[in-house]
Amino acid sequence: MSFFRSRWVDRPEHVRELEPTALPAGFRAAGVAAGIKPDGLDVGVLVSDSPETVSAARFTSSAVVGAPVIVSRGAALERLRAVVSSSGNANVADGQRGLDTARAAQATAAELLGVEPEQVGVAATGVIARELPRDRLLAGVATAAAALGPDASDLADAILTTDSGPKRACLEVTLPSGPVRLAAQAKGAGMMSPLFATLFCFVETDAALQPETLDLLTGVCVKRSFDRITVDGQLSTSDSVFCLAGGASGVAVAPESEDELRLGEALDALLRQMALDVVADGEGAGRVGRVVVRGDAGAVEPVARAVANSPLVKTALHGADPNFGRILQAAGQALGALDGTVAAGGAYLDLDIEGRRVVSGGAQVGLTEAELAELVEAVTGPEVDYELTIPGQGGETEVFFSDLSRDYVTLNAEYTT
Repeated sequence: MSFFRSRWVDRPEHVRELEPTALPAGFRAAGVAAGIKPDGLDVGVLVSDSPETVSAARFTSSAVVGAPVIVSRGAALERLRAVVSSSGNANVADGQRGLDTARAAQATAAELLGVEPEQVGVAATGVIARELPRDRLLAGVATAAAALGPDASDLADAILTTDSGPKRACLEVTLPSGPVRLAAQAKGAGMMSPLFATLFCFVETDAALQPETLDLLTGVCVKRSFDRITVDGQLSTSDSVFCLAGGASGVAVAPESEDELRLGEALDALLRQMALDVVADGEGAGRVGRVVVRGDAGAVEPVARAVANSPLVKTALHGADPNFGRILQAAGQALGALDGTVAAGGAYLDLDIEGRRVVSGGAQVGLTEAELAELVEAVTGPEVDYELTIPGQGGETEVFFSDLSRDYVTLNAEYTT
């Protein structure tokens, strides 16, 4: 199956898919079972062997964050060489003990890999407000460091929690200056909101970039991918994206060059598909929706998020019910909280579902019985598109969201018990 399988992601012509567990030249990874989870792999290590490696990172915007996020934010984010990850316990709300555990993992990896502690990022995911067993974590780091190899399969498995399976890809990107590889491994299925998710994403490339260039590309592409997704509207404590460029290909990507443009296109497509994979794997999810909102520049974002996070919209999506009244309600609720001028025109909305106009100027469009049957059939697919026009102009945004199912309620009701 092709990695680029969403109709909302265009695969650049200069990109070729490779074995999804492969890594770019100069990178090694491993994942092991350390006993943090009852079973399965739960500690991973990723390292770039090049001393010239540059990096960039993005983290959750939550005011409550895990110790790994705090420790990683204090690292040398422009020259990271390695990332230590663990799953099963998020190392959140454990005070000084949690910080000491995160720093111990950072120091242990640094010693074993021959890098500085500040060159190691740390990431942990899982249950919040429980002690992360330090001895098991550090033993896992040591075992993983001894098992490093040029394949990311075990690393991709070791970061999973409620995911149904790993999310990984490796691409060959043909640049004017030569071919490079670009790979990523991600996790995430629940506690997701626009502005990140309960998510890790580790990105590697063997292209050589200046740290400022890599940071710019990472920021732009994250804004168009992981910042655009939601499953349940809940902002995580642990979101972490790390992007490392080792340069082993010998291909240098100069700022503001055609190489940078093409690499950026590839990274954008990679992260957008990864983000959609996260949404499609939302706990109990069966469908993915995309809502595009156009109109007042200050209103499009809150309206799009209100629609995407509405449990009524999400349950209608789950049931393949083109109940556009749910969308109008969510949009009206968001508009009512905004500037009076925008709110006053809130009744004048246009709405298309799967390309069919169902509301025009705030009034329903009379559909024939055959047209309604076609619309019902159209929303039974794995991806459903909604386009909403609100009063005003100058703004356009999109949010990808999953449906809401019985399985989501069951999984989260029993998550710690």
